[in-house]
Amino acid sequence: MWETSEQDRTVVQGRPRIVVVGAGFGGLRAVRGLRGVDAEVVLIDRVNHHLFQPLLYQVATALLPAGDIAPALRSVLRKQDNARVLLGEVTGVDAQAKTVRLSLPDGSTRALDYDTLVVAAGSTDSYFGHDEWRTHAPPMKTLANAVALRSRLLRAFENAANAEDPDERARWLTIVVVGAGPTGVELAGQVAAMTRRAFRRQFRTLDPRQARVVLVDAAPAVLPPFAEPLREHTRRELERLGVEIRLNEAVADIDADGVTTTDEDHMRHRICAPTVVWAAGVKASPLAAELAKATGAEVDRKGRLLVAPDCALPGHPEIFAIGDMVNLGDLPGMAEPALQQGHHVAKVIRSRLAGEPSPGPFRYLDLGTMATISPGDAVADIRGLRLRGLPGKIAWAGVHLAFLVGWRNRVAVLAEWAWTIATGRRTQQVILEPVRSPPGS
Repeated sequence: MWETSEQDRTVVQGRPRIVVVGAGFGGLRAVRGLRGVDAEVVLIDRVNHHLFQPLLYQVATALLPAGDIAPALRSVLRKQDNARVLLGEVTGVDAQAKTVRLSLPDGSTRALDYDTLVVAAGSTDSYFGHDEWRTHAPPMKTLANAVALRSRLLRAFENAANAEDPDERARWLTIVVVGAGPTGVELAGQVAAMTRRAFRRQFRTLDPRQARVVLVDAAPAVLPPFAEPLREHTRRELERLGVEIRLNEAVADIDADGVTTTDEDHMRHRICAPTVVWAAGVKASPLAAELAKATGAEVDRKGRLLVAPDCALPGHPEIFAIGDMVNLGDLPGMAEPALQQGHHVAKVIRSRLAGEPSPGPFRYLDLGTMATISPGDAVADIRGLRLRGLPGKIAWAGVHLAFLVGWRNRVAVLAEWAWTIATGRRTQQVILEPVRSPPGS
């Protein structure tokens, strides 16, 4: 059993403590759904902000500043008196003692008691057994990932501008995106749009429109979950933007100089590119395995926890798991299932504290799927209503603005979008890391 601090022991004796791990869509929705209950709600996360992941690629492509999609948690919850934020990483759970183990920013550890635990730790990137590829093809899951990718993309064009050899210039102007799902499609489309409009007249020694943006996937189509007409529209529009789409090609290797793929006929192909982005796969957070070990819960082949219909772990009604780290009806790893599960769990907890009947099992309401292709085009499938082009973009923009946290962020993002559409310019073309001479030079 881990030692609990005197402060935490004193607080928990006064009223029930609800610990929520993860400040993503599901975790934050659960916390806000518990506003006003007579309990202490503790939100734990490794970072101090809530991240609106669907717009992460717009930070990476210099369209949005990082702060517009990542409000500080203390600011978001400043008016919720029963909630507090704890910056740290949960590394273990003792289901019998009802405590979680934390690593804090100063390097110390702490055990925190709970009466109810909600784990919404999300997912992490999966390299399908090739974690060595991460060095050369970093993921885009966190704000730090996106800011680093922005610097890599901008630096690639600076290196191309400095290159005197045409082959070297072409190499720097080649950008590979692995994965043709929504994230990969959106990133490839924005990179292509950036090179053809935002960079216009900014370089004197090269034409940014010569950039080669390559989208690679082993699947036979882009956006596999979407209806065929929307997939075909997406493919045509990406090709119109100049994106080179290579389907039915599985990645065989990634190194510092580029990507090697294998096609259906087992032929190998080489793409020379120092800038590669991974958007191909995810797996459940490692905390899912920790929970399974602590509670005896089962996991599926993707490492996701199998939970009861009310999102609780079997045999542990006081522990809930939601979002990308669970398999409840094999729902997709998107924001909407996590949001709805967070809302449902908050209702279950509120009913228990009030001694009222349970709201019953979780029921998912499918509100549709969307993906943007370019600044003026998107596809959307909203409960059978299929939109593309400008109508799809308007629907996409409306939904994303509605789900952003805070009116300040909504207004700021809308203003940035309007500025980019009107002028073609992007205000975040900033490389944070200075050029440094090699040691000994």
